[in-house]
Amino acid sequence: MSMRVTFLGTSGAVPTTERNPSAILVNREGDRLLFDAAEGTQRQMMRFGTGFTISDLFITHLHGDHVLGIPGLVQTWNFNDRDDPLMIYTPRGTGDDIDTLVHAVGSQPSFPIHITEVAPGEVAVRRDEYEVRAFRTDHDTNSLGYALVEDDRKGRFDREHAEELGVPVGPKFQQLHAGNPVELEDGTVVNPEQVVGDPRPGRKFVYTADTRPSEQVVSMAEDADLLVHDATFADDRADRARKTAHSTAAQAGNIAQRAGAVRLALMHVSSRYAGDVSPHLREAREEFDGEVFAPDDGDIVEVPYPDE
Repeated sequence: MSMRVTFLGTSGAVPTTERNPSAILVNREGDRLLFDAAEGTQRQMMRFGTGFTISDLFITHLHGDHVLGIPGLVQTWNFNDRDDPLMIYTPRGTGDDIDTLVHAVGSQPSFPIHITEVAPGEVAVRRDEYEVRAFRTDHDTNSLGYALVEDDRKGRFDREHAEELGVPVGPKFQQLHAGNPVELEDGTVVNPEQVVGDPRPGRKFVYTADTRPSEQVVSMAEDADLLVHDATFADDRADRARKTAHSTAAQAGNIAQRAGAVRLALMHVSSRYAGDVSPHLREAREEFDGEVFAPDDGDIVEVPYPDE
């Protein structure tokens, strides 16, 4: 199963000619989940060919560079005669504000919109094979991060050993892999644990949006396959990061290292750096042993399974 992450907006609060503010589209085997929707998100969708079809929108907080794209998206969906419902998840206490944004275009949407307030520690979405969990972040407003966490997968089926035990090729293989014992013609019972390995972990995608360094992020990002972390500033503006409730790239690298993440994406880069993210990359790599990158708008990242 594929998990594809498209970075629609990677800038800080102020857009640049190269970067739009925050928006990330995650396509997990056809489930299309949008995390934040800054002004211009719909244009980024057109520019990078993702299309407008999304089922769920996860809002981290109500600063404009994370939500001002909602009215435009709603209007475009109206023009396109959307029928499918849209689920919006937002921090506890902000549902009325999101409803105001939804209706900012002055008309009732032509499709159902369901707004759900979420608190830290709650599961926003539970579906077959994965869930999206909300966690607390340390910003200067009511804010959340989100983690898409897949269920463990079945262990690998040892076909060769199954045949050695006398299991005939066919339906009994599937029964064993599904966790059910099978009886052979001579009355011998073969149990799943004889031919199926230990469960294999699924993938984990973690998005912090705006935050100071946080122990909650370390905990939620444990063994993350992709951690997308606030890296608004380089070390030259560490004081500014602290005062504005953001992180430096080095702090993001330290969080990723402590969490045991596999890859770290540096997001929300301040327009002060005029597109030169080399200090961010250098400083994060001094803290983190894994792969570090600073995505450009339009970059697409595939998230593989841990055992691939």
